[in-house]
Amino acid sequence: MINIPIPELQKIVQETNSTHLLVKWADAAGKDLKNSGLTTAQIRALFGEVRQIESQWSINPDKAWRRTHLLKPKMAYRARKERGQAVKDLVSILDPALNTVLEQKEREKKEECFKRFTEFFEAILAYHRAYGGS
Repeated sequence: MINIPIPELQKIVQETNSTHLLVKWADAAGKDLKNSGLTTAQIRALFGEVRQIESQWSINPDKAWRRTHLLKPKMAYRARKERGQAVKDLVSILDPALNTVLEQKEREKKEECFKRFTEFFEAILAYHRAYGGS
């Protein structure tokens, strides 16, 4: 399992000029998760929720923020529910990144960080598929 250092995850989520880190770690994570047997269906179960939250930011930021908090227990549930280690590995990457989002205090910063979190998750999904994930 890949171990992304927490400071690097924090940069990916907090800093606009961290695209090189995002791509580097998403590539490594996507490849590792494909090799661990993670399926696209397992990823999409969580990614669909992330996309719904993302769309809420422009309509109702307070509701989006609440749903962002509720994403943590949903990820924990998915990691526990699924057989094998693959979903646990995905959640072990996403959870500290999500913590960085949840630490934000200003509304604009919350939304910006969630957007970068979503981009990171999307890049992991893309690399997973690029490496032949099913």
